[in-house]
Amino acid sequence: MVKLDPSFFRFMSKEEFRVLTAIEMGMRNHELVPLELIIQISKLNQSLVVRSMKDLHKHKLVWHSTMPYNGYRLTYLGYDYLALRTLTQRGVITGVAQKIGVGKEADIYLATNEKGDELVLKFHRLGRTSFRAVKKKRDYTKGRVTTNWLYLSRLSAQKEFAFMKALYTKGFPTPIPVDCNRHCVLMSRVKGTLLANVREIEEPIAVFHQGLDLAVKLAECGLIHCDLNEFNLILSDDDKLTMIDFPQMVSVHCSEAEEFFDRDVGCIKTFFWKRFGFGTEEVITLKDIEQTENLDEEVKASGFDFKNEKLLEKARKEFVEDDSVDEEMKDDIEEDANGNDENSDNDELEENEEQE
Repeated sequence: MVKLDPSFFRFMSKEEFRVLTAIEMGMRNHELVPLELIIQISKLNQSLVVRSMKDLHKHKLVWHSTMPYNGYRLTYLGYDYLALRTLTQRGVITGVAQKIGVGKEADIYLATNEKGDELVLKFHRLGRTSFRAVKKKRDYTKGRVTTNWLYLSRLSAQKEFAFMKALYTKGFPTPIPVDCNRHCVLMSRVKGTLLANVREIEEPIAVFHQGLDLAVKLAECGLIHCDLNEFNLILSDDDKLTMIDFPQMVSVHCSEAEEFFDRDVGCIKTFFWKRFGFGTEEVITLKDIEQTENLDEEVKASGFDFKNEKLLEKARKEFVEDDSVDEEMKDDIEEDANGNDENSDNDELEENEEQE
């Protein structure tokens, strides 16, 4: 599992960040970025790049392989550092605290700003559970570049931030969107308890209808959450629900919209029936809801690039974690995610790298 360790962050030089950025740029069309290209992009001399690479490699910010040539790519930790540097330079955060949540596609941390306010920093990590599957699909002999999970994680974060901003502007109960960079989304911290952890509610019927109303109001605005359940709803002390987690939202015009809407409604009904022993026989269908707003179009106009939507969803479907993931695979995932190398020398990075 990817572990965010910011201890090295404060000691990094401008040159080391420049090298990281050069690798990021090189990964646009290289799965493994050759040293000469890193030197060319960074505009630093070779000895300085190699020296920087040794420290970056030592702290697992970059990954090194000799197949089919000596090359490098960012690990998720390296990508984390680039995002953290941008957010700190913008002045929106001053520190990162403990992890407060983890999922298949994201890690959640507490962060603070210069006023001492607590914020939530969400690192999108698509493909984290799929490293072995990605390895099997690589075709080095044909020079083919396969799925770039850092890029897909960036798309996922951009999508979530765009939807959160649109929903918050329209008055929906969401965290306050603060900033977004690369695969990170920064938002306000919502006070309350995850609905899945709530055992007693003073008026459960009222909260139940709040959940259903959220699904309906989203549809009226042209959107479907696609993951509206007890794990993505936070209940405040005064029994008000707040929605979180928006990277899978779709338009009501999506071909699978009815299925997604029915699933959202069904999740809410199932939770309240199992936890509190009541429900409703009322049938709510998407076709019965009149769309009054076009938030889906507004999000599109705000800058989220919908041409990548199919790419993002295809990746999610193709590399989804399931119960069949065995312990060996989990070990392999953890090694790759933390930057352990394949066919490389862990003790020393050679100064004379072979050209691609």
